[in-house]
Amino acid sequence: MTKKIAFIGLGNMGNPMAANLVKAGHEVRGFDLLADNLATATENGVTVAESAIKAIEGAAIIITMLPAGKHVLSVYHEIAPKAGSGVLMIDCSTIDVDSAREAHETAARHGLMSVDAPVSGGTGGASAGTLTFMAGGKVEAFAMAEPVLKPMAGRVVHCGDVGAGQAAKICNNMILGISMIGVSEAFVLAEKLGLSHQALFDVASTASGQCWSLTTYCPVPGPVPASPANRNYKPGFAGALMLKDLNLSQEAARSAGASTPLGAHAAELYAQFNEQGGADTDFSGIVNFLRGDAA
Repeated sequence: MTKKIAFIGLGNMGNPMAANLVKAGHEVRGFDLLADNLATATENGVTVAESAIKAIEGAAIIITMLPAGKHVLSVYHEIAPKAGSGVLMIDCSTIDVDSAREAHETAARHGLMSVDAPVSGGTGGASAGTLTFMAGGKVEAFAMAEPVLKPMAGRVVHCGDVGAGQAAKICNNMILGISMIGVSEAFVLAEKLGLSHQALFDVASTASGQCWSLTTYCPVPGPVPASPANRNYKPGFAGALMLKDLNLSQEAARSAGASTPLGAHAAELYAQFNEQGGADTDFSGIVNFLRGDAA
C-alpha cells in the first residue's frame, strides 16, 4: 500500500534508502541541508522540500537519518509539534541510547508513535535494499514500521522497547570493531611468520577463528574479492563511523556501569587509526595501522 513518507537526512545512507522506498511505490518527499544531496534525491525520484517542515506536510511516516543525537533531537523538537495525528516517526540514525529515548518522549508528548531503527549493512546494503534494521519501540509502533522498512531491508528485528534498537546496534558494532582488530592482528602475525594470506584464510574461515570480519570483510586483498581491501580500502563503512559507534558503546557502558575493556581498547585503537589518516578509509584498513604503515 502506497504511503506518503517524509525522509529527512539524504546523505550517503539516506539517499539510497529513500530511493528504495520510491522503487517500492511510495511517495517520498525529502529534505537535506546539502544541495548536492537534494540533487541526487531528485534523480532518485524523491520530491525535495525546502525545509523539514515542508517535507512532513501530509506525511503518514517520517523517517530521519542524521549524524548524531543532537541533530535528531533538534529535528524532533522542530517537527513533532507540526506532524499530523497518527503519524509514525522512525529514526534510522545511529545515536546514543539516552538521546533515542528522549526522541521517543518528544514524539509521545505530541501523540505520535515512534521507533528507533538504526541499521547495519553500510552504503552497499543501503543501495541493495539489504540492510538489517534493529528496531526499538512499542509493539504497535513496530507493527506500523515494519512494512515501511522492508523495501530497504534484508532483515527487520524488533529488539524491544524504546531505545532497544540503538542498544542492539552499538553492542553489535562493538563486536565488529573488536573482531576486525583481532582478524587484522592475526594477518599481521601471519605475515611475520611467513604464512600467506590465503593459507590463513583457508584455515581460519573453516575453523574456530571464523567470523564475519574474516569471511565477508577480510581486511587483506585476495581471499574475499568483494571486500574493501581489494579496492584500496574505499569505504563501505568508514573508520570515522566505526570510531563513532565504539565511542557510543563506551558512553553506554559508563552509563550502565558495564565493564567493556576490549571495547574501550578498540575505541582507543580506532581513535589512533583515525588520527593517522584512516577516518575516510574503510574501517578494515586498520590492518595497515597495525602493521605500522601509513593509513
